[in-house]
Amino acid sequence: MGIPGLTARAPTHYGAVSMDDDFLVTLRNTVRTVPDFPIEGIMFRDITPVLADGELLTDLVDRMISDIDALGWEPTHIAGPESRGFIFGSLIAERLGVGFIPIRKPGKLPHQTKTVEYSLEYGTNALEIHTDAVGPGDRVLVADDLLATGGTVAATVELCSSLGAVVVGGIFLIELEGLDGRANCDTDVHAILQFPA
Repeated sequence: MGIPGLTARAPTHYGAVSMDDDFLVTLRNTVRTVPDFPIEGIMFRDITPVLADGELLTDLVDRMISDIDALGWEPTHIAGPESRGFIFGSLIAERLGVGFIPIRKPGKLPHQTKTVEYSLEYGTNALEIHTDAVGPGDRVLVADDLLATGGTVAATVELCSSLGAVVVGGIFLIELEGLDGRANCDTDVHAILQFPA
């Protein structure tokens, strides 16, 4: 069952579920905040304690699968940007019984690739996909740990779309508020938790 207002034409953005959910409170409390990492002034949201707790990680993937079903996305593939997208993307793909597509930094994929450059706060970066990874008729869901400015997601969407696939949305453990990442993604977005940037 889809959510009213979700269309293929205009991105519709869904935020975190209400924080009165005990699971979400536990999840939020397990994410570790590390001040001034990697540089002064940054509040780094460290998900390694979540990954280290097997029961919590299983519950998190359960929640992601439940939310994907509720959104009616029905992907045929999960695209995970390097590197933490590999973790969540693979887990979701395995549970849904669909393919996983690694989106990698240049020079890491062995076969013919397509490359997209995207802007960072200072400079540019690039991501690549195998040219035969997806094609027309495929429905791709982007999965990653964190949505910040949206540059990585937008590049992943562009890569998959350029090969003829439809990108149905993006799912994230954490969204950083105040960075306008949702506006830059070029697809529907759903985050389990939100934190201030």
